[in-house]
Amino acid sequence: MEDAYIIKQISVFSENRPGRLAAIAGALKDGDVNIFAFSIAEADGFGVVRALVDAPEKAHRILTDQGFRVSYTEVIGVKMRDEPGGLYEIATVLGDAGINIEYAYAYSGRDAAVLILRVDHVRDAIKEILSRGGDLLEASAFT
Repeated sequence: MEDAYIIKQISVFSENRPGRLAAIAGALKDGDVNIFAFSIAEADGFGVVRALVDAPEKAHRILTDQGFRVSYTEVIGVKMRDEPGGLYEIATVLGDAGINIEYAYAYSGRDAAVLILRVDHVRDAIKEILSRGGDLLEASAFT
């Protein structure tokens, strides 16, 4: 059951210099791959672009063919209230269960805000959120 909620995120590693994001986005555009959400992190002259796309395997192939280093990461998408306290509720559920949030990014969708989480124990996080009445996005929402 938990597997239905595990989303395959792509992570693209690249030099942190002008034009690299455009090259990644352009390659995905040319390959007709839609980006639903993304974040960028920087460390020591390199950037990591993390993205949720409609075709992760296709995106991986396209970007690898362009010379980018690409990997997959399992993340979950939690619907949260788009008002003060929404993030607090989710962070408290996971913290109380001893589940560490390694990183997160969010977007505000049509129906709710969505928090994308990389956690250290993904299946435990899914069980805990569902048992506490939380609402997770199914991975099929990103295909």
